[in-house]
Amino acid sequence: MPKKAEQPASFETALKELEQIVSRLESGELPLEDALNEFEHGVRLARQGQQTLQQAEQRVQILINDDETSPLAPFTPDAE
Repeated sequence: MPKKAEQPASFETALKELEQIVSRLESGELPLEDALNEFEHGVRLARQGQQTLQQAEQRVQILINDDETSPLAPFTPDAE
């Protein structure tokens, strides 16, 4: 039975760990079994990150919806 992975300390820590996994996988130097294990761990981290982002988005929506007097405008990022 697979081990239960520990949750990273924070979203940022998980993101850094995921970047390291991608780097190791892209190097092409890992044996197949190690690469599969790294990939599996990366997928778990990505899913955890996605869940964290969804929760943050929900919190923002709740905060925005609580103040009905505040006008809402579409977010437009600065021109790239």
